[in-house]
Amino acid sequence: MYTTLEQRLEKLRQADQAGLLRGGLIGLEKEGLRVSPSGCISQNRHPGALGSALTNRYITTDYSEALTEIITPPSADREEPLRFLSEAHHFLYQHLGDEILWSTSMPCIVESDELIPIAEYGDSNAGMMKTVYRRGLGHRYGRVMQVIAGVHFNYSIPLPFWQVFQHLEQDETPIQSFISESYFAMLRNLQRVGWLIPYLFGASPAVCKSFLGGRLTTLQVFDEYSYYSPYATSLRMGDIGYQNSKEQGTGIKACYDCLNAYIETLSRAIETPCPIYQAIGVKVDGRYEQLNANILQIENEYYSTVRPKQIPEMMEKPIHALQRRGVRYVELRSLDVNAFHPLGIAEEQIFFIEALMLMCLLHASPVINVAEQKEIDWNELTAAHQGRKPGLMLQRNGEKVALRSWGLEICDAMLPLCELLEAGMPSNPYSESLMIQRYRLQDADLTPSARMLAEMRGNGESFFQFAQRMSKQHQHTFMQQEHSSQDQLLLRQEATDSWQRQRELEASDRVSFDLFLEDYFAQQLDEDLSRKVEKRSISAS
Repeated sequence: MYTTLEQRLEKLRQADQAGLLRGGLIGLEKEGLRVSPSGCISQNRHPGALGSALTNRYITTDYSEALTEIITPPSADREEPLRFLSEAHHFLYQHLGDEILWSTSMPCIVESDELIPIAEYGDSNAGMMKTVYRRGLGHRYGRVMQVIAGVHFNYSIPLPFWQVFQHLEQDETPIQSFISESYFAMLRNLQRVGWLIPYLFGASPAVCKSFLGGRLTTLQVFDEYSYYSPYATSLRMGDIGYQNSKEQGTGIKACYDCLNAYIETLSRAIETPCPIYQAIGVKVDGRYEQLNANILQIENEYYSTVRPKQIPEMMEKPIHALQRRGVRYVELRSLDVNAFHPLGIAEEQIFFIEALMLMCLLHASPVINVAEQKEIDWNELTAAHQGRKPGLMLQRNGEKVALRSWGLEICDAMLPLCELLEAGMPSNPYSESLMIQRYRLQDADLTPSARMLAEMRGNGESFFQFAQRMSKQHQHTFMQQEHSSQDQLLLRQEATDSWQRQRELEASDRVSFDLFLEDYFAQQLDEDLSRKVEKRSISAS
């Protein structure tokens, strides 16, 4: 089943180029809610000492003013993203006063939708666009859905590997086309095995009752204040988490057959009006309530477990950046915040995920047809809600397969790759991480989701009490830790510089916000692609 993977690894060995696999860059984006001492979402502004949320490269906000996001620089050193994340947390806690960062993906006490503050980014057109986009998300999906936190894992492979890999594959297409289509092969396989991430690393099997706001649910009652699902791994990745609406014709499925197909499906979604969103209105009583009334306001609204990414230039649409310069890196978005680790992600996760992504690159990856897409979606939801259920069966190629046996099969296929990645290293971090995941597949009680429920039961805690306890423990860890004065200086300087960049951006605006949006959405795909995709149609889910 993994013949192509084995053949490609052997080719790299014979060419003495296997070391190129170790050169990939890793970056992390970690979200965390700022929470008041009473355990409610903070109503305070993003602390000014942290810099401008619009222009700070390392510390910003996501949907809510209270949803802090730390972004680590990409690094080839596997320890560096975690080290930087630790320094950034220490810096944060110097300026949070009595607030804490919530330790779990699912939020704390949610008093009401209206008390979730939307992020503000200043008076520039670019800043206003970010705020209006978030206002639109609130109207479309509700604000509560937007304060679920996660960790995003960004991964890129350097050019020397691609040049060797293309030669070994005897491919003669332009190098950037080869890179992009290889990344799309990785993306398709990451979707096929995507259920493994919530099983191994899911840490949201329970939720505060306030999150549902009194709505009917199939979740069970854990205690007076909590809902849960007995075998759940990641309710964040389940049907109560954030996802594009699949009802009333408002949902879409991007096509991952190739780069052009992906760009085209997202492009059509951004340009296709949606009656439900038209009813909201765009500019109402002089205020923008959303950027437009289309299926997607912009590309970022499309929720997916994985995304192809390219860094846009100033006010360049992301799909245009992809079309013009191809895929630069892949973003894995399905990681829950690890409640048991102060950073929200552990080192062993880094090594396993990198190896899994490389396996998905080197393994055979045919296009995904409609039947397989249904299996992928079903597997993901089933693993999120019932992943630890004894004997749980998933779907693969029209047949049932046990989650445990499929997971162990993936681990077996990854072992030679892990050994290749750590060749010449003084330790075996990839193989050791792989062994940890094997143990979790063999014994579901070892998974973070099972551990969370076990601690809640053992301590007589609600979900809120568990998360608050862990949050305070992590706060104490960061307040007591040793820190690098050089890194703290870097973060302080970035905060200062970011305010200057925001002021310059605000001073540089020369057109009204109306014209700014008009110009932004008037950007057109390059003609050569537009001709290729005219005959394709959007795939509605």
